[in-house]
Amino acid sequence: MKSLLARSALALAILVSLPSWAEVSVAINIAPPPLPLYAQPQVPGEGYIWTPGYWSWRATDGDYYWVPGTWVLAPNPGELWTPGYWAFQGPGYFWHVGYWGRRVGFYGGLNYGHGYTGSGYQGGRWDRGVFRYNRAASNVNVRVVRNVYNTVVINKQVNHISFNGGEAGVNRRPTVSERRFQEAEHRAPTADQVQHERTAVSTPGQRATVSHGAPPVAATPKPSGFEAPGVEHAKPARAEPPARRAQVPGTAQWPAPEQHAAPRAAPQQAPRTEQPKAERPERAEKPERPERPERAERAEKPGRGEPNGRGGEQAPDAPRKER
Repeated sequence: MKSLLARSALALAILVSLPSWAEVSVAINIAPPPLPLYAQPQVPGEGYIWTPGYWSWRATDGDYYWVPGTWVLAPNPGELWTPGYWAFQGPGYFWHVGYWGRRVGFYGGLNYGHGYTGSGYQGGRWDRGVFRYNRAASNVNVRVVRNVYNTVVINKQVNHISFNGGEAGVNRRPTVSERRFQEAEHRAPTADQVQHERTAVSTPGQRATVSHGAPPVAATPKPSGFEAPGVEHAKPARAEPPARRAQVPGTAQWPAPEQHAAPRAAPQQAPRTEQPKAERPERAEKPERPERPERAERAEKPGRGEPNGRGGEQAPDAPRKER
């Protein structure tokens, strides 16, 4: 009994110490897994607003369940959805519930994708009571929905971090205007959204320890349509660099599944055995060539004055003719 009272008092102290803008439902000491990769289903009709998927904690199982992203009808014209988010604050991770309002508020700076890049919403806008979809960020079939426009979305933050704060979370705090809007009046999730989450946490395949970060149902065209045509499956998120995935002191982390190829072993070469070189047979000495007999000395050539080389007296010189 005393331990129960002590834990209740600790929980109360935790809630009191939180900022006024935080809407807290539960605090745990295990970080949520990275956000999975998935495609967005086509918008089913006019007036639907995209609500991104998120990890929901189920205390009875001590595990996270993935609540798929889905298209939800806005409660009233002009209202937009601010996604919920996990934040590390002091003793653990706290869940901040999403809500409907006239503008998109602070959602932890998380990059949920499909128009939610960390601040605001670029997937569409209200225009005189009609919601127009940005084809650059929303999956729209123009044969079904014609209220469209095309504006490039610049996404400077590309990661799959699923919580705000701490050493490994997104380092972003709400601005003054975001704090002011957070404290203003806004609408809670619709009944369809509540039922959508209940369906997710009661589906074993959506459990983090079962899906290993890649839930079989990552997004649905409409709430609770887990088996409807157009359901999108997930791929496990790529692991963040070590500096971004550092474990928060005193807490546990859900590492992203990593698959490393086994290093290729270098081909082993058989040891070379040196074979003795065959000794070359000594070459037989060549027999000495017999000396050639010296050639008889040639007869001396006849000197000058010896006609035709014949011996005899030297012929007298012919007399020169004077000119």
